[in-house]
Amino acid sequence: MSTPTSDILIIGGGVAGLTLALMAAEHFSVTLVRPEHDEKGASRWAQGGIAAALSPEDSLEAHIQDTLIAGDGLCNEQAVRFTVTHGPEAIQWLIDNGVPFTPDTTDGARYAYHLTREGGHSARRVIHADDATGRALIDTLSHKAAQHPRIHQRNDLTMLGLLQDDDGGCRGAYGLDAQHQLHRLTAYNTVLATGGASGLYQHTTTPSPSSGEGMIMAAELGAPLMNLEFQQFHPTSLYDPDGPAFLISEAVRGEGGYLLDEAGKRFMPALDPRAELAPRDVVARAIDAQIQKSNLGHVWLDIRHLGERAIHHHFPTIVAHCAARGMDITRQPIPVVPAAHYSCGGIATNHQGATQVPNLYAVGEVAYTGLHGANRMASNSLLECLVYARSCAQALREKKAPHWKNSTPSGPERLATLSPPDQDMLMALRHELRCIMTQHVSIVRSSAGLKTAQHKLAELSMRLNEGPVDQCSLEGIQLRQALLLAKLTVAAAVTRRESRGLHYSTDWPSGQPATAPSCLTLADLTPGTVA
Repeated sequence: MSTPTSDILIIGGGVAGLTLALMAAEHFSVTLVRPEHDEKGASRWAQGGIAAALSPEDSLEAHIQDTLIAGDGLCNEQAVRFTVTHGPEAIQWLIDNGVPFTPDTTDGARYAYHLTREGGHSARRVIHADDATGRALIDTLSHKAAQHPRIHQRNDLTMLGLLQDDDGGCRGAYGLDAQHQLHRLTAYNTVLATGGASGLYQHTTTPSPSSGEGMIMAAELGAPLMNLEFQQFHPTSLYDPDGPAFLISEAVRGEGGYLLDEAGKRFMPALDPRAELAPRDVVARAIDAQIQKSNLGHVWLDIRHLGERAIHHHFPTIVAHCAARGMDITRQPIPVVPAAHYSCGGIATNHQGATQVPNLYAVGEVAYTGLHGANRMASNSLLECLVYARSCAQALREKKAPHWKNSTPSGPERLATLSPPDQDMLMALRHELRCIMTQHVSIVRSSAGLKTAQHKLAELSMRLNEGPVDQCSLEGIQLRQALLLAKLTVAAAVTRRESRGLHYSTDWPSGQPATAPSCLTLADLTPGTVA
């Protein structure tokens, strides 16, 4: 390990990771570790689009103010202004790279591409590629990355932890291949683009969500994690207990979809003047309340009044997916429920993606930039991925190359291969973890429920520690990481004695006059709670 494998190691192949790889490879050698199949990442499943002030009828200041309002007093205004201001140039970069955004073909269009409107936005500012924007981005950027001579891709590894030198700096990462062989990838600079923590919950909007593994990797090197308690639940995920997760885009409501209760009546206009276009926290809580007092287990999202032609034009992917499940959404309303969707908290970073650990960066959903505050406004997530990945690449270009020191591996010397009974046990423990988080740490919370969650998570850790499973296994390490993040999430929720944005407490239904982002490290877990 006397020389680095590459200048920059990027872990994660979604929009943030690919954007950074393409920008950084203009000057550096890049190793990009990404899943073998793109569908495992959240980016591909993004439907709605990217928010940016692009139309002459819109403005940067309007986008900034909408974001601050949605963030409910916890946004970092500097981060909001930085992100929104750099949005249009990030969109132009995508256009220049061939992303096939949907054109606006109407007479007298003020902007070349169709812009839709989503919850919390005061104007149409969401640029999209039909209703499959994430897929268009990933297909375009991954094709360019595959052709770039300075980007070396690895899709045969599952990364499990970071390497650290004697001064506390990050020097790369270690992981396993399909044969459970240990690999160490060293680098001058390491960037985490590993996604959020929706996988801590039972119901999510993506089939294979991450469970915050990258957040814990950084925390193990001492990086603070901020605002973990603010987990966004998308109001409208397809309700199908027998099928995989599938998001029904916010744009469906943006184009005029109505939410209906069990009796087939709209309920949002009576709760908020913005009705179905209220911010996600408001809509998700309203839907949850309707579900609690009905026997359906879901509410309805109705777009039949838009007409068959408009539905097929704006939502071809959703039409096709629902049809494959036996639903004709041009003739019947869509059954929907809230589902874990986006982590507003994560690894604390600056505007260049730098963490408090030397030579370690984080971009995308894994990072906390201060943009989202207590609630993410629709389609600001892909914007954040683009802006901060581009900013990080620029900062790395301007950074003086760090002096190379031998790394001290922070991971195990070996990793075990589990037997089928061990696999079954770990799957059962992970299911139990998700049930605990879903029951006690989701849309509506209580002090008693959070205390119950703390107790049950501690018990789960003891069972993992004392069980027959070798924890030096891929599955054992990942479950331990998920447990640690779940405990930190609950700890952050316990300390927030108010209701704000995505965090609603029955014991503290009002907001506090003075509030601040939460900030925790692994050292904040009380003795005996660490898995």
